[in-house]
Order: sequence, then structure tokens, then C-alpha cells
Amino acid sequence: MTRNTTLRSLHDVGLAAWFGGTLANAVALNSAAAAPHKGRDRGAVVNAGWDRWTPVNAVAIGAHLIGGAGVLNGNKGRVVSQKGVGSMTVVKLGLTGAALAATGYSRLLGRRVAARSDVPVASGTTPSEATPPAVADAQKQLRILQWVVPALTGAILVVNSFAGEQQRASEGVKGVVERITGH
Repeated sequence: MTRNTTLRSLHDVGLAAWFGGTLANAVALNSAAAAPHKGRDRGAVVNAGWDRWTPVNAVAIGAHLIGGAGVLNGNKGRVVSQKGVGSMTVVKLGLTGAALAATGYSRLLGRRVAARSDVPVASGTTPSEATPPAVADAQKQLRILQWVVPALTGAILVVNSFAGEQQRASEGVKGVVERITGH
């Protein structure tokens, strides 16, 4: 058995940045955009913040995916032989796919908003009465998605905790015995 410290680090640090960055942006950046006095400056403020975060987020997601693929490859024997590891893996992959989809769609909506950063808005995810309909629609969707991405990545963190518990020696033996006996 070999150690996968580098891959686990990529996986965990990438996920931590993905989760933490999107949560911080939802809690702070999007609402902080309401601070500028002029409604037309608000969109520019939030877009500048997201433009700075997007490359970091992309690297974090890439690190998480590379690390996750490596960890999965290193544990493929456990996925097959230890009861519960396969289903945990399916759940984790499903959550990761959903988080990737929500992140990608959020970026698409964010680009729509950023393309019109000169229009008045109440905050990064809240339109004003003077916000054009296309931008307002994108903002309304982003208001929901800003919480969906950290919820999904947070759920992945919880599944990771469960996966760590499955790797205890006592759990590994128990899982293999249960797989063999069917109990």
C-alpha cells in the first residue's frame, strides 16, 4: 500500500478553497457590493471581486478533481471489496458533478451580469428597479446559486469525513467481512 499524501492534499485543499471561497463570496462580496453610493458602481465592484476569484477557484477545482481521481485510483480495491465504500463513492461523485454544474452555471450567469456592469443594481445578486430585465434575471438566479455551491461542496466535505471513518482499520475489516458474508 502506498501513501497518497500529495493527491489527498490536492483533493482536500482544492475542495476547501472551492467551499470557502464561494461561501465567503456569498456572505461578504455579493452583499458588500451594496456599499458604493452609486448603483452603477455596485455591479463593477462585485464583478471585480469575482474576476479576481475565478482563476483561483478554477485552480482549486482542478486540484480537487486531480487529487480526487488519484485518491480514487489508489483506493479502487477498497471501492470494490469494502461494503459501503462503493455507494459512498457514488454519492461523492454525484455531489461533485452537481457542484461542478452549479459552479459552471453560476459563472455563465456571472458573465451575463459582468457584461452589463454599468447598470444600476442593489447588490451583487439583487437587482434594483432600474436593472435591465436580463441582468435582473441572472442576478435572481445567482442569489440562489450563491448558496447552492457552498452547500454542495460542504456536503462533499461531510462525505469526505465519512470516507475517512471508513478507512479506519476496524471499519476496513468489518466492511470486507460484511461484503463477503452479505451481512
